Amino acid sequence: MTKNNNLPATIDPKVSIAQYMSQDVTRKMIEETLGARSQQFITSVVSLVNSNHILKEADKKSVMSACLLAATLDLPINQNLGFAYIIPYKDKNQGGTQIAQFQIGYKGFIQLAMRSGEFAKLNVTDVKEGEIKGVNRLTGDMIFEWLEDEAREKAVTIGYVAYMELSNGFNKQYYQSIPQLQKHGKRFSKSFRKGYGLWVDDFESMAKKTVLKTLLSKYAPMSVAMSKAQVADQAVVDGDRLDYPDNTPDDVVIDGSPEGSPATQNNVNDFVAKKMNRNKPAESVQDAQVINETPQDTKAKSVQDNGGFDRQWMLNTYFGMLKSLKRTHEEQKKILGIKSIKDLSDQQLLDLINDLKSQLQS
Repeated sequence: MTKNNNLPATIDPKVSIAQYMSQDVTRKMIEETLGARSQQFITSVVSLVNSNHILKEADKKSVMSACLLAATLDLPINQNLGFAYIIPYKDKNQGGTQIAQFQIGYKGFIQLAMRSGEFAKLNVTDVKEGEIKGVNRLTGDMIFEWLEDEAREKAVTIGYVAYMELSNGFNKQYYQSIPQLQKHGKRFSKSFRKGYGLWVDDFESMAKKTVLKTLLSKYAPMSVAMSKAQVADQAVVDGDRLDYPDNTPDDVVIDGSPEGSPATQNNVNDFVAKKMNRNKPAESVQDAQVINETPQDTKAKSVQDNGGFDRQWMLNTYFGMLKSLKRTHEEQKKILGIKSIKDLSDQQLLDLINDLKSQLQS
């Protein structure tokens, strides 16, 4: 995750994105993160913001953070390409200020998957009326009989299916009908419920993304880049913190959410901050070192030991998700059958975080 806590917090709409990015602190952050790609990145961000009148009014720090995240995943932010989107939302906690949210398109997930070298085939497509012939009860896969192109153009779309085949021969598919996708979109997108946003403007792309993302999160091997993408998708990025404004139910209460609601805003951030407080007693002797390490200590250690793997950010995310699930750290360790979170490898920690996120959305 991009470390951008030191970005200037300018939110004055009179300050252009070009002026904001020319500030010494901002430029230094970009150069430290992207190196030789810095100038190309600056040009793309300025072009993006200047082409969207709402993003022009958005908090510049949130725009930069979202764009930097896309850049670290090597996903272009040209909205016409469909790899990654920078979406403005009103933040009620900041008096209605527009903030920028990072979203990955289905093409972005395909890119990240194929870069891993684990996939032989990966595709997502619409399903037309009459193309579903049954279900294989043994494998759970649906049986399709595809119409010819001319007939498909006239047929009604009834759903979308994603398919993957790994290099080792394992294959899996995931299908959802239009009603199921609409229900999913309305459940996890406040903007869709209010009649605007990507779910309204480009339902097909969001439907493809939903089935593909679900397939990958459930059955695909998780690279570090893919795991970060799964967790950061639809988030507003602020340093190590991730908020999900469009995923939050309309009736969510920040300091005491209704049972089952994914409390994914300030209460989660406060919880993570408390967990990382050096003066707070560790929840167990075994976890004392993890909880009491400073982000700088752990970052240095993770870079040295794991080739750049950001374990501290993953730990922050882990504690925040536990709070959202109203589950204690001790309870989670019992579920996992471990004495300390340090017993988990990097990959196991990534898998755990994706599992917790799935539980939040179930």
